[in-house]
Amino acid sequence: MKYKIKVGISNRHVHLTKETYKKLFDEELTKAKDLHQIGEFASNQFVTLKTEKNIIERVRIVGPFRNYNQVEICNSDAYVLGLNPPVRKSGEIASSEDITLIGPKGEVDLKSVCILAERHVHLNTKDKEKYQVEDEQPIKVHIPGNRSAILDAHIKLSDNGYLELHIDRDEANALLLHDGDEVTIEI
Repeated sequence: MKYKIKVGISNRHVHLTKETYKKLFDEELTKAKDLHQIGEFASNQFVTLKTEKNIIERVRIVGPFRNYNQVEICNSDAYVLGLNPPVRKSGEIASSEDITLIGPKGEVDLKSVCILAERHVHLNTKDKEKYQVEDEQPIKVHIPGNRSAILDAHIKLSDNGYLELHIDRDEANALLLHDGDEVTIEI
C-alpha cells in the first residue's frame, strides 16, 4: 500500500532529564511552540554544544523532560564539532558520542548521548490497524522532485504519534525537501 504523508525536518536539538536541566538553568522549561508529536514542544531555552574542537550555540531543548539525555545533530554539525556519532533510533544512545552542554549556570559533561537520528515515520498506535503496520517495521519512502529518491525508513508507533516522516536537515537539504512537503510511503 502507498500513502502520501508530510515531511517533518528535524534540526539539531537536545532532550534532557529534569536533573540535567536544573544543572544548566535556574528557570523553568517553557514552551515556545507545540510540535506535531502530541505533547512535545520546542522550548524557549537553548544550550551550547561543546567539544574539544568547536562549539555550536543556540541549540534548542525539546520538551517535556525525558528519563535520559540525548543530543541529536546532523552530520555537518558532527564535522564542525569533530565527532563521529552513530546513526541510531531515538533512545538508543549506548556507545554514542560524549559532549558538553553549556547553559546559564555552567557546563555539564554528558557521556554516550550524541547521535545522528535515524529517519523514521511517526504513527499513532490507534492508526496501527488502518495502515496495517508494526512498530519498527521497515518501509520505503519515495521522494519526488529533481532529487527524487527511494529511502529506507522504519515505522515508529507511539501513543503521541502524528503521521509524518522525520528526516534531519542535512538529508532534507540533499533531497531539496522542505518542512511540510509531501512524500509517499510504501508499506
